[in-house]
Amino acid sequence: MMTDLETMPATPVPPAAFRAEDQMRADLYNYLGVMLASPPDEMLLGQTAGLAGDDSPLGEAINALAKLARHSKPASAEREFNKLFIGLGRGELLPYASYYLTGFLNEKPLAQLRQDMAAGGLTRAPNAYEPEDNIASLMEMMGAMIAGRFGAAADLTRQKQFFGKHIGPWAGHFFSDLEGAKSSVLYAALGAVGRQFMEIEAEAFRMSAE
Repeated sequence: MMTDLETMPATPVPPAAFRAEDQMRADLYNYLGVMLASPPDEMLLGQTAGLAGDDSPLGEAINALAKLARHSKPASAEREFNKLFIGLGRGELLPYASYYLTGFLNEKPLAQLRQDMAAGGLTRAPNAYEPEDNIASLMEMMGAMIAGRFGAAADLTRQKQFFGKHIGPWAGHFFSDLEGAKSSVLYAALGAVGRQFMEIEAEAFRMSAE
C-alpha cells in the first residue's frame, strides 16, 4: 500500500463490469500515488523506464518520464524527492489540498476529506503521520475507489463527486508546480504526466454530465 490507509471491509469487491479503461485509470492513479509517497527504489525506476505511451499528449509525457527514468539512479531520485517535499524545515512544494485551496495546512478541505473517508469506511493507519489530504493519499484513494480495493467499487457518480471535491480543484495546479519546480528533473516529467491525466479526468467527468 502506497500510503498508510486502512479500511473496514478487508476484501476488495470488483465492479460487475470492470472495463480495461477503468483498470488503466486505477493503475495510473496508483502509480502516481506510489511515486509521490516516497522516493522510487531501483525496482520502481525500472518499471517506470519500461513504460510506453502513444502519440497523445499523455502518452508523450509518459514516454518522456520513461526516458528520464532510464537515466536515473535511486540515490539521485531520493535527493530530488527530499528537496521537493521534505527539505530543511519544508520542501519546495507542499502537496496538500488544504494548502493549495486555503493557503494553510490542516484546514477545512482536510476536515471535509476526513468526513468523506469516515463515511466510506476509511481511516488513517496508526503509523501514518502525513495529513490525509496529501496528493499521494488522494491518488491512492481515487485508484482504490475505481478498482474496488477498499470495498465495493465506486460508480461513476461517486468517482465524480470525490474527484470534484477533493482532487479536481487543486491537483492540476500541484502537478503544474511540480513540472516547474527548480528541484524537479525526474519529477518534472512525472508532473507532466499528472497534469495531463488530471485534464483528461476532469474533461471525462464533465462530459459524463452532458
